[in-house]
Order: sequence, then structure tokens, then C-alpha cells
Amino acid sequence: MSRAPMWRAIVALGVIAAALFFALTQSARLGLDLRGGTQIVLETKDSPIVEADPESTQRALEVLRQRIDALGVSEPSLYRSGQQRIFVELPGVQDPREAAEVIGRTAQLTVHPVQGVTDKQDENKGKPAGDGSRTLADPDQKGAFLKLGPTALTGEGVKDAEAVLDQQTMSGWMVNLAFHGQAGKDWARITGAAACAPQGAPERRVAIVLDGKVLSAPGVNADVACKVGISGGSTQITGGFGREEARELAALVKGGALPVPVEVVEQRTVGPTLGADAIAASTQAAIIGLALTGLFILVVYRLLGAMATIALALYSLISYAALVALGATLTLPGLAGFVLAIGMAVDANVLVFERAREEYLGVRALKSASAHLDKSLRTGFGKTWSAVVDSNVTTLLASGLLFFFATGPVKGFGVTLSIGVLVSMISALVITRVIADFAIRRRFVRNRPGLTGITSTGRVRAWLAHRKPRLVHHRRRWLGLSALLIVVAVAGIGLRGLDFGVEFTGGRLVEYSTSRPVDVDTARAAVTDAGFPRAVVQESGNGDISVRTGELSNDQQHTIRTALANEGGEVTVERDELIGPSLGDELRRHALIALGIAVAAQLIYLSVRFRWTFAAAAVSAMVHDVLLVVGLFAWLGKPVDSVFLAALLTVIGYSVNDTVVVFDRVREARHREPAADLEATANKAVIQTLPRTVNTGMGALFILAALAVLGGDSLADFSVALIAGVVIGMASTVFTAVPIAVQLEGSHPAPPARPGRSEDNGARSPLERRGRARDSGAVV
Repeated sequence: MSRAPMWRAIVALGVIAAALFFALTQSARLGLDLRGGTQIVLETKDSPIVEADPESTQRALEVLRQRIDALGVSEPSLYRSGQQRIFVELPGVQDPREAAEVIGRTAQLTVHPVQGVTDKQDENKGKPAGDGSRTLADPDQKGAFLKLGPTALTGEGVKDAEAVLDQQTMSGWMVNLAFHGQAGKDWARITGAAACAPQGAPERRVAIVLDGKVLSAPGVNADVACKVGISGGSTQITGGFGREEARELAALVKGGALPVPVEVVEQRTVGPTLGADAIAASTQAAIIGLALTGLFILVVYRLLGAMATIALALYSLISYAALVALGATLTLPGLAGFVLAIGMAVDANVLVFERAREEYLGVRALKSASAHLDKSLRTGFGKTWSAVVDSNVTTLLASGLLFFFATGPVKGFGVTLSIGVLVSMISALVITRVIADFAIRRRFVRNRPGLTGITSTGRVRAWLAHRKPRLVHHRRRWLGLSALLIVVAVAGIGLRGLDFGVEFTGGRLVEYSTSRPVDVDTARAAVTDAGFPRAVVQESGNGDISVRTGELSNDQQHTIRTALANEGGEVTVERDELIGPSLGDELRRHALIALGIAVAAQLIYLSVRFRWTFAAAAVSAMVHDVLLVVGLFAWLGKPVDSVFLAALLTVIGYSVNDTVVVFDRVREARHREPAADLEATANKAVIQTLPRTVNTGMGALFILAALAVLGGDSLADFSVALIAGVVIGMASTVFTAVPIAVQLEGSHPAPPARPGRSEDNGARSPLERRGRARDSGAVV
């Protein structure tokens, strides 16, 4: 074995071993849309005295964390996004009213003298008695309770709180407090009274309470004089704090009440059964889609197809392992992206096998068949490297935009799709190659080359060889048909309009499930009688009822739920999405920016890799595909939401992916035969790559069809958009992109090459003219 195959085998085994380790030792982190719960997005606002900056937002987050902990929610998650956004995730919380009540109330930071310690909580259970006293748990001694006196000081008197290193011990941290004028005098009075108690007595302590919970109850030092107290308007709280403990205490004391107002700009609630059903449906779709795809390539490519199927199974393992290793959150669109990436992973395998088949068929008449199996497969991998990289980079550009511009669950789609694309290259170019190399080196296979699947012409290739279609010759006809389809799509957008989801318009969408069937007319009447005549009431998947309104409070949502319960028995909220108008405008703006950047990024990248004429043709076909998919949704009246945006950006990546494969073959042929007629060269490139286009498209369609049938209502529209995009993308490559490229090249021919460089003939980009092609004309 030579060094290259040996190193490939070592890398493949290392990747598989690492994937097994992470897959077996770690679990996927599920988003709320899969495990059920409530997510609330808050935006901090400027107050008359405090600006909503990152510091004040972080202080607000720490206050909110204490409030959420009081709910007893299992594994809550709070984090800051940007300068003014706070995300609050509450798994298992199905009633957003409870969460909103805790988040929205004004916190009370108070200071109390300690009157004693008891081993049980009295009847008021922490509530103030008639004289203002209360009993609360002692934070320093488990099972003990502090008897607190009336409130002596409130959080409004705290001027500043800062965590600092204890300069005396240099090993612990403490909190410096500064008070406003009168509050400083009150603090001196409280500590002066406490100093009169004996050393070690409970009455010598002072309790700092936030929202009915004792944050700290420090004792007054021995050097503090009785009835004099700690004067000067400042003090220190010590207690052997760690750095993070001191910082958290300082933040809570300083921001006991929220330092700045907060506004709910987004709220999502997902029922537990919806997430479980989505996981089960997507898993079934993945298994069935993978099985059908594997069976398809097994029939088409026989032994090599079987090797590719094994590589696809390993691809699924590696993708999952990468997801859990990175700690990425798996959302419902992300799960769909994971399943979709399996279908797209077939592409690189098909590219390699079709190119190997071409190479084999081109030399089998010259020498023995078995002598050329190795070389054909090696050449197939070598000559597809450029196309695989170019096509996957275009998909990565689209999925990367989702990560930066999308929010919530759709961001997870961009993450999983990006992971899938990167892993697919490793799977096809390393793992598949290692397995295939091993298989074709067996004597049994060498003596029976027909088992490999690359020695036969194939049905699509045989049909093309028999008919010899001149597809590019009729380019004006195809471009006219494309223009007509665009007119129909634009007419649908203009006449029917686009049904923008709540993400882009703002408002609230609630999906209810009833124990007894309720027809949509009865539900609409019940919602109207409840006082919401303008609400849009529709039937969603599985007989559920969806209600969409402009503005709807949590209490009003509960009122609608009660009204539906009168008609349908027990009512469960399966999905609840609230988007503020400001966030809706922002998401709509981000969607347009993402689409614009996607077009510009593809144009720039393709201009570097090809001539600008080819880049313009690819981007024109991409815009054509996007318009047709959007127009289809307009005519069908389907919602245009963030999940649709994910599908649209995926269509962009797939469309350019398909076109790049053909253009890569045109570029290679022009490099090899610069004087050949461009129309004939382009037509030959289309015919050569059409089997790959059909086989790859079939692989993706198996997966998408499984998602459309099994993925449920939440993924049905997503799958429809992608199915349309894949079919349109396959057609536009042949009938739109290539004809436009030939037209532009005819109108704007490449400048004459300099002496000694005639082989380039201007067909290659400036970047690629820096080096020669390798491996019998392969462009890398």
C-alpha cells in the first residue's frame, strides 16, 4: 500500500473512532421546539436615568436569573444576545403567563435586622406579618430560618455594588457597597443596633433580601461600636466568596430592581407532544429516506453503490457526533437540515462514480477492463475535487447566512446544514475512497469488473448517446420559456400576494389541539364570541386549530383557549408564537439582507472561480429558481416565514451547486480544447453531467418526499419548497444557466490570451490561470 491510501485509511479510522466516542458519551442538546417549553426574548429599553447598554442588560439578566430560579424550572437557560437582547428558555413551562408574571414584576431589594434563628418556618411562610416581620431560609445554614424585623432599607438606597479582592487575605473576594445620602445614615443605624448584640448572636446579623429570598446575611464585625454602626456611606460584605459568587451578589444587590425596563419582543411555547412527534417523524423520514437513497445508488452503482451506502451511514454518525461535540442545539428545522444533508451527501459520491464511469468507458476498448478499474476510480476522485469544492462552498455560503441572520430554531438549520456539508466532503472524498479502494483491490472484484457498477453505460447515459440531443442549440426557446415562468410567478406575487408569517409581520399565532374534533367554522364562531372577531382562525395539520391575531396578551390567549374548550373538550396549546412589531420589522429586513448577500456572495465567488459571464449566468438561474419557488407559494397561499427563508436559502445553495458542476466541466473542456465551438462544448458538458444531475436529484427527492409525508404539518411546507427548488434547480441548470452563459460568452468573448498562454483562451478565472491543470486536464 502506498503512503497516500495508508494515510487516508488512518484519517478515516480516526474520524470514525472519534465520532463513535462522542456519539456514545454525549447526548444531543434539544431545542425547546423539540423538548417542549417556553422561550421568551426580552429587549432592554432606556430608562430616564440608566442607558440600556451591555452592562445594564447583563445586570438585568442576573436579576432575571434569580427570579426564574424561584419558578423551580428544571435546567432553565438565560443568555444575552447582542447588546440589548436577553433569551430566557424554560423547558417544560407550558403556561407563559406564569413566566411572564415572574419576569415582568418589579423586584424588591430590602435590608432587615435579624431578630433570631429558628429550625422551622412559621405560618406566614416568608410573607410579612402585621408588624412587617417575616421568616426566611438562612443561606449560611441549611435547615435554619432567620426571623427578620421590618424593612429598614430598600434597594433604592444602594448607589453602587462592586466585587473586589480582599486585600487583607488576598485569597477571597468581598462586595463593596456604596449608599445614597439618607440610605448611608440608615445603614449606620441598622449596623449600630446590631453591634449591640453579643458576638456570634443571630441579632448581630443584617439580612439582604431580594424577592423574598435572603441573598446574604453578614454579621457586623467586632470593631463596630454599639449604636454607632458603620458610617461613611459605604461598607463591605465578606464571607469567603469566590470571584463569581461576589460578582453575582454585587450584580443582584446593585440591580435588585431591574436596572432598565424590559419588553417582550418574542415568545414561543411548544407543547411536549409536538416536539416528541417531530423527533419521531424526522427519525422515520431519515431512516426511510436513507434506505431508499441507499437502495437507489445500490441499483445504479452496484458494489460501489454499496460502499457509498456504508459511507452514508458513517456520514450520519459523524454528523451527529460533530453536532454533539460542538454543543450545538438541535432544533426542528435543524433536524430537517440534518436529514436533508444526508440526501445532499449523495452528490459527491455520484460525481465521483459518474466521472469514474466516463473514464472507464473511454479506455475499456484499449486495454483489459480489470487493468483500468484502479485508474478510473483514481481519476474520478481526482477530477471531481474542483467541482465538489466549488459546489459545497456555494451551499456553505447560503447556510452561513442563516446562522448570522436567522433567529431562534432556524439558526439551528444553518448550523446542521453547514456541519452536514463539511462532513459530506470528508465522507465522499476520504471514507468512500478508502472503502472503494479496498473493494476493487480484491481479486474477486478484479476478475468480475461488472460488479463495480462503473463498467456499464447506465440508462440515462445510453439514452443520451442514442438520441444525441442538442439542448443548448435551442437556447432561445428555453430562455423564452424561463421568462414566461417568471412572469407567471411574479403575477402570483402581485395578484395573490405573499402570506407573511408572524415572524415578519409581528403578532401572535397559537395552535390548539382539542380532545374532541372541532370544525373550523365552529372554532371561528367561538373565537369571535370570545371577543376576537378579527382573528384569523384556520385548520392546521392533524385537525388542530390555529388562531392568528395582531396583538394578543397571555390572558387573552387563555380566554380563547377557554372558549375552544367549551366546544372541543380538553384543549392543549401545541404551539404559541408571539413576535413584537419591532422584531418583525427586523426579521423581515434581515431576510432581505440575507437574500441580497447570498446573491452577491455567490456572484463574487463564482467570478473568482470562473469568468464573470459564467458567474452572471449561474446567479441569474439562481434568481430564476428563487422567484419560481416564491411564486409557487404565492399561488398556493402557503405561509412565508422563517422556515421558508431557510428553504429558500437552501434552494439558492442547491441551484448554484448543480450549475457549478456543469460549468466546471465546460471550463475543463475549454482548457483542453480552446478552439472548440462553445455551444458544442457546453452541450457536451450538459450531456456528460446529466446522469449525475438526475441521480443526485433523485437522492435528494427521496429524503424530501419522506419528510413531506412523515414530517408532519410543521415540516410539510418546508419540504414542498425544497422539492420545488430541487426540481426547478435541475431544470434551470440545463435550460437557463447554460444558455445564458453561452449567450453572454458570445456577446462578451474572453480577451485573446497572451503568447504562450493560448491554452487558457480566457475560459479560466484569473485565480486559476496561476497554475496548470493536473491529472490529464483536471482543473483543481
